[in-house]
This record gives sequence, C-alpha cells and structure tokens, in this order.
Amino acid sequence: MDSSYRARLRAGDGAAFGQLFEEHARVVYRHAFRSTGCRSTAEDVVSLTFLEAWRLRGKLRPDGDSVLPWLLGIATNVLRNTSRAARRHRAALARIPRADTVPDFAEAVTDRMDDAERLLAARAALRALRPAEREVFTLCVWSGLDYATAAEALGVPIGTVRSRLSRARTKLRALAEQALAPTPAVALPPAREPAPVRGQVQGGRTSAARSIQEMNR
Repeated sequence: MDSSYRARLRAGDGAAFGQLFEEHARVVYRHAFRSTGCRSTAEDVVSLTFLEAWRLRGKLRPDGDSVLPWLLGIATNVLRNTSRAARRHRAALARIPRADTVPDFAEAVTDRMDDAERLLAARAALRALRPAEREVFTLCVWSGLDYATAAEALGVPIGTVRSRLSRARTKLRALAEQALAPTPAVALPPAREPAPVRGQVQGGRTSAARSIQEMNR
C-alpha cells in the first residue's frame, strides 16, 4: 500500500477516510452481520468501527500492505463492547415485569435472509466456543484472513491464532458429528392380539365358520 495513503489516514484526511470506507465498509459489515445475525446491529458496528478508526488514526502503523487488519481489529473490539452492552440490556429487560402485549415481528421479518436458518445454526454452534476462539474463527474462516493478518488484527502472535483456530475447528467438528449422528431406533414391543371378549370366538375365519356350522347341525 502507498505509504502516503497511510500518512493521509494518520493525518485525518477526509478524502482518505472516504476511500477507506468505500473499500472496506462491506467487509466490516459482513464480518459484523455473521457475528451478530442482525442487520441493524451490523450497521451500528460499521458506524462505530469507522468512528473508532478516526479516533485511533494516530495508532495506524506508517507502513504495511493493507489497513484491513487494523480495521477488523477495531471492529472486533466494537463487537466485544456491543455484546457486553447487549447482555446488560437483556439482563435489565429480564428484571422488568412482562406486560401482556402482542410482540411486533415486523423487524424480524424484514431482517430475514434466505440463509437465515443456516446462519442461526452456525451462530448457535459458535456460541459453544470461547470468545477468543470464536473471534479467530470468524476472522480466518468467515472473513478469509490468513494467520498473519488475523494475528495483526487481534494483536496476538501467529502461533496463538493457529492454536485457537485449531481448537475451534475441533470443537465445531465434534458438534457437527454429534448433530449428524443417527438417532437410535426405538424397539417396538411385539404385537399381541387383544384379549378375547367374553363370547368372542378366537382363531381365524376358518375356526369361526366351523363353529357356526356345528351350531347349525
């Protein structure tokens, strides 16, 4: 990357930040949406990420190939803060007595995507991971960063990224195998004929016909 572009970002050049937004806003949005499963939250994360990038522009290294790791590192921190705020919000709502009102599902329907079920299933599986493992997995697998770039984004050694990603894949593989395991068949008890009712003739049609013939003799 042109060092003058980084210098302009560090200096707070508006045109440089406009270029930064046009080039990477979609990547940040996809990363945030896959992590949260909510469009409105992902849009908030994008806004907060670029606001933080402006505030932290002086910490951008003057040299490097791409500013995307720096930007995704900021997005990861924003997601952490957003998750903590969401947990506090849910806890506060849980303490409020529920009113007998009809919920409004309009926003949920609007935000639905064609692959919503798969995304929900993937996010449910990711919740079984530790936060650090989940962050590495979303950056490396969903956002396509290599080990070095993810390490730069998270501010950790490459070896840490490798080990966290390995643990995440092992756990997710075990969850997938468990989910796909066939359900054991339930053995049904042997079929039994109902107990004869008083006066009922047991046996097949032949026995019944024979009994009728004997009665008519």
